[in-house]
Amino acid sequence: MKTILLPTDFSDNSWNAIEYALNFYKEINCNFYLLHVNKVSNIVTNDYPYIPDQDVIQDVYIKPAKTQLKELLKKIAKKFPSNKKHNFYTLTDYNFFIESLRKHIKEKKVDMIVMGTKGASGLSKFIIGSNAGDVITKVKCTTLVVPENAKFKKIEEVTFPTDFSLSNNLQILEPITKILEKNNAMLSILNIGKKPPVLNAEQQKNKELLEDYFFNCKHDFYFLTNKKVEDAVQCFVESRHVDIIAMVAKNLNYFQQILFHTKVEEISYHTDIPFLVLHE
Repeated sequence: MKTILLPTDFSDNSWNAIEYALNFYKEINCNFYLLHVNKVSNIVTNDYPYIPDQDVIQDVYIKPAKTQLKELLKKIAKKFPSNKKHNFYTLTDYNFFIESLRKHIKEKKVDMIVMGTKGASGLSKFIIGSNAGDVITKVKCTTLVVPENAKFKKIEEVTFPTDFSLSNNLQILEPITKILEKNNAMLSILNIGKKPPVLNAEQQKNKELLEDYFFNCKHDFYFLTNKKVEDAVQCFVESRHVDIIAMVAKNLNYFQQILFHTKVEEISYHTDIPFLVLHE
């Protein structure tokens, strides 16, 4: 039984992520926890100059959120009727967002977070929204980030960008193998460099470790030369019709360039393709 945490702010983007998650896990026994967090910072700055007492928080924040979560359960039941493999639970909290996630991940032994993001917006122009950005960098739980235009379809190819600097714990890659095996999908292991690739001894060893680890899965290695990682990823996913981009959170060389930069007008993968972010 998988335990999946679905943070929601009741927006279209969070509903899109919920739809994706329910399709993604359609054939798998799951407990889904729908979590709405009223951020402490919002409570303090918007309505009160201080944290109000418990009765006020219950009446003003918690009760309305519980009502909205009940409506969300009705919406799910209407859109996804009678899947006996899925159980749903609701959680409301007032806390700092990241602290709330950490608490529930520990208490519920969460296997994965699935959350939506609107992508570039406002002045920040970041590839992913601030909430999703905080989660994948500060919360040690495998996270599937579902962009606003991503719609679930059969997963045929997963791309794994890497510079071949691997963790000692290859089990961190297990979520990728599960997806590949379940969908009989292809894995494209992608290395992008500013110069044509010349792997040092450690990188060559790690490449061979990856080859061994994914031995039972369809996979291939691709080497691209480009000064900008994000441009190379864009070209690659367009040419290959990639369904998921998987990354190890610790691998910040690629991770930050792919997700956290400001040249959003030049790329589209951030609005179309889910990101699977793996944590140790």
